[in-house]
Amino acid sequence: MTPDIVIIGSGMGGATLAAGLAGSGARVLSLEKGRQLADRPENRDPRAIFQRGHFRPREQWYDAEAGDAPFNPGNYYYVGGNSKFYGAVLIRYRAEDFEAMEHDGGVSPAWPIPYAEMEPWYSRAEQLYRVRGELGDDDTEPYHSQPYPFAAIKDEPALAKVRARLAKVGLHPASLPLGVDIDQWLKKAKTPWDAFPDARTGKMDAETCGLATALADPNITIETGAEVTRLVAGPDGRIASVVYVQDGETKTLSPKIVVLSTGAVKSAAMLLASKSDAFPNGLANGSDVVGRYFMSHNMTAMIAVDPRFTNDAIHQKTFGFNDFYLSDGKGGKPLGNMQLLGRVSGAILKANVRFAPEWALSLLSRHSVDFLAMNEDLPDRDSRIRVDGDRVIMQWKRSNMEAHWKLVRVMKERFHAAGFPLVLTHHFDGRTPSHQCGTIRFGTDPATSALDIWCRAHDHSNLFVVDASFLPTSAAVNTALTIAAQALRTADHMIATGFAA
Repeated sequence: MTPDIVIIGSGMGGATLAAGLAGSGARVLSLEKGRQLADRPENRDPRAIFQRGHFRPREQWYDAEAGDAPFNPGNYYYVGGNSKFYGAVLIRYRAEDFEAMEHDGGVSPAWPIPYAEMEPWYSRAEQLYRVRGELGDDDTEPYHSQPYPFAAIKDEPALAKVRARLAKVGLHPASLPLGVDIDQWLKKAKTPWDAFPDARTGKMDAETCGLATALADPNITIETGAEVTRLVAGPDGRIASVVYVQDGETKTLSPKIVVLSTGAVKSAAMLLASKSDAFPNGLANGSDVVGRYFMSHNMTAMIAVDPRFTNDAIHQKTFGFNDFYLSDGKGGKPLGNMQLLGRVSGAILKANVRFAPEWALSLLSRHSVDFLAMNEDLPDRDSRIRVDGDRVIMQWKRSNMEAHWKLVRVMKERFHAAGFPLVLTHHFDGRTPSHQCGTIRFGTDPATSALDIWCRAHDHSNLFVVDASFLPTSAAVNTALTIAAQALRTADHMIATGFAA
């Protein structure tokens, strides 16, 4: 039987949308290119993950800023998508992120909807993903209509000391909202979870929460190993068919509604590659914005070293701070977010410092604590994803780097003041998927956006795009919860409008 709705991709957008449709009566089929992540020893092996790239896909994208040099992207194809490997930080955009905000590098434009419009679905997403958090210790935290469903994960003793040291120099560390059942995670193996794949062992990800909720409804099913190759638009502009390959066989479906949820890069590439005589610039692209406004957070790892300090923490990723999120702390323009990384061991460091012996890096790790400096990448029309045949070409034009380096400098000063005499840094390049977003932005004007405020394509009444690509700005915090909130909002809109297409 032909489904009413086909959702392409089972990551944070697609799986959460499916969860939002549970109980609606609609027949929903999720098509996922990957398979379910198996419970294997490599899942908790830092050398396999970081040094050997055991889970990385065997594909290449091309970097236009480096002369179309090929690179292996850090995106993953499993049931649950990239959330299988995420750091599980489920944080809301700040209310100010929905408004125009001036940065050193330019202006981050206002959203077509205010924070208050998104808030109820943020709360629902936190309930669905069983977020562990604590309200009241972060002055930038926006209004919550509901408390977090679970208490925050406590700092390990070594990290409690670091939190106290940072507070003593005037910073305001706050517990990160996390989607992790810490007891279940550590029961499997005593490792961090940041970038470690999860085989249903404690991480609240798109599979374990979103998809599990969806599949409890017998009207919702999933097919794995199903790679969608093309969307075909009919003469009336509606998406007439979804073409996919499964087990070497080409198959076609013609649902009432199609939802594309394969991520900011692959969703844009799919629409561009599905061009036809009627749509020579690709689907949903009457505005010529598909693939444009690509964003990816500017990120630098900061390792604060104190020979007198012993870090015996296992997972570490429990707090962050936003002292410089809305300003530089002196009334100037915003700098960005700081948060702990998952525990960076010698084996993990070895992946980026190959000339150093692992034992030396392990010694360094024992006397250090690891942070991530992250700031907003501003939308730029010329920062884009293109396709050339079956090649995906990334032309990422970084922005707002002056603010990023200011954040790194001010944090070095604070770490020094807190008694860490040495601070090492490693800046992540474009090959690291740092919350990729944009490329199919939503808005109210079909001339400047591809989607309406419900993520329906302006050009195709039965096409929705629900993943990180709808985001008109990147903000300076993790994007996962905002994607989930919008997915639930879109699902409610579909139901309320009787699945009109």
